Amino acid sequence: MKAPKITIRSARVEDAATIARAVAMAIGDKEALHAYCGDDYMAVLTQIAATKGTQYSWQYALVAEVDGTAAGAVVGYDGDDLQLLREGTFAIVRQLTGRVPNIANETEGGEYYLDSVGVLPEFRGLNVGRTLVREFCNKVFATQHNCVGLIVDSNNPQAEKLYTSLGFERVGTRLFFGHRMWHLQLRNNKL
Repeated sequence: MKAPKITIRSARVEDAATIARAVAMAIGDKEALHAYCGDDYMAVLTQIAATKGTQYSWQYALVAEVDGTAAGAVVGYDGDDLQLLREGTFAIVRQLTGRVPNIANETEGGEYYLDSVGVLPEFRGLNVGRTLVREFCNKVFATQHNCVGLIVDSNNPQAEKLYTSLGFERVGTRLFFGHRMWHLQLRNNKL
């Protein structure tokens, strides 16, 4: 059987639904998704992903295709821009749900933040996630940023194993959506 061809490309606005699915998978917890974006969280996340200047905007995403079919996405941004991007994100959440969530900061200045990565279920086990993360980091490091950061649920050792296998190291902990998270970073000289 022929190995599938994985292609990573810059996202386009029409990839908003795929990006939204990746973000929802990254958040993972339906209770957190409802608290963040309301009952129709997929519609809210899709609108956020289709809008420039938001945390999950297509303009900050890469999409993986397997044999020409969208298989997953990664989205991230400069940690220095978190508050500005949240303004756009929360404006959409407020418009569509009537409320604004209270969420802890998941990143900080000095790191380029890998916010969300998700692989659609039918494409898991093909190294799509690993390829997305690697390409994301390569792209970040090519733009003169020296540090990629992310958080991963401390109860998800499989995800942490993926990141540490790529050179990420624990640098601290954070509380996010009520979960204890490991804060991991990758320095440019590690990849």
